[in-house]
Amino acid sequence: MRSEPISLNPSPAFPEKEWQTAAPESVGVNSEKLAAAMEDLRSVCGPIGISEVVVVRDGVVIWQGENVRNRHLVWSCTKSFMSTCLGLLWDDGKCTPSTLAHEYYPELKKDYPTVTLEHLATFTSGYDCENEDFAKMLPPMYPVGTAFHYSAQSNLLAAILTRIAGEPLQNLFLRRIGNEIGLTPEYFHWDTASTLDGMVLNGGGGYPGSGVHCSPLGMARFGWLYTNGGNWNGKQLISQRYIAYASVPRVQPTIPPHDPAGWYKDLPGSYGLNWWVNGTIPSGRRMWPNAPVSTFAAQGNNNNICFVIPDWRMTIVRGGGDNIISTDLYDGMFRLIKEALTACGGK
Repeated sequence: MRSEPISLNPSPAFPEKEWQTAAPESVGVNSEKLAAAMEDLRSVCGPIGISEVVVVRDGVVIWQGENVRNRHLVWSCTKSFMSTCLGLLWDDGKCTPSTLAHEYYPELKKDYPTVTLEHLATFTSGYDCENEDFAKMLPPMYPVGTAFHYSAQSNLLAAILTRIAGEPLQNLFLRRIGNEIGLTPEYFHWDTASTLDGMVLNGGGGYPGSGVHCSPLGMARFGWLYTNGGNWNGKQLISQRYIAYASVPRVQPTIPPHDPAGWYKDLPGSYGLNWWVNGTIPSGRRMWPNAPVSTFAAQGNNNNICFVIPDWRMTIVRGGGDNIISTDLYDGMFRLIKEALTACGGK
């Protein structure tokens, strides 16, 4: 588990209204190998292919598809935006990952007295939300901390964080981060699930009608903030403490999936605080063996993904809406990008 702060690029660039573009070689990336990496990615994706791909190195765009301004639902990438709100509230001293959920949602105290915000952010709470109605309390599906169940409990966490913040999560995110990094409405919008205590309630799970909509260029801004350890052009927007905590495995590979046949059965060992991380999955390998161990990602249905790669000073976004692929198929792209960096004599 990483204990030291992320090593930052001493002189990164940051986009203003538009991203700067540059030749790959100008930032130490071999263009032929990068093109091969993009073709490898195209080969494993659906019909959208690489039309919504953005590659950022040292704060400039070195590769982009033709549809990178297409704003759409990014599904469960929403969870990482919600986790960012948890980090902001932790930075403000309003809660920590170990805060008991029932302190802000008393309905949980009877059946879920020991569930923390971290349990909800790591899908280990045992909370039963099979009916997708987080306001209806049902007995636990399993004892807290004993299994992993990727589910709609993220919507419950969003409701709790909204109560802690005292404002809608979109307001908190935009005021503290989105506006600072240039996520204008052209790039970003967070849909409303319902209301809570008279406040707009933004969804945490990433479902249609309640999740985050973002363009690949907007997601690249979000990812580039994290690639730089939460610092944007000299201003620390979210703490390295939160990033170091959230971007390492917080679910051990020995934790069993609640459904042994579920699609998420390989996530234990590679899940942080609502971020996918490059940990060791139950099979004993890393999710992306050719990527640095420090790599982490916001990931959503239909191949929406935003990779944060601090060791390579790189952010890679793939916007999607097509065939679902196994997330480990991105490793072929990483292998070729590693070759592209080596070919230019750097990393």
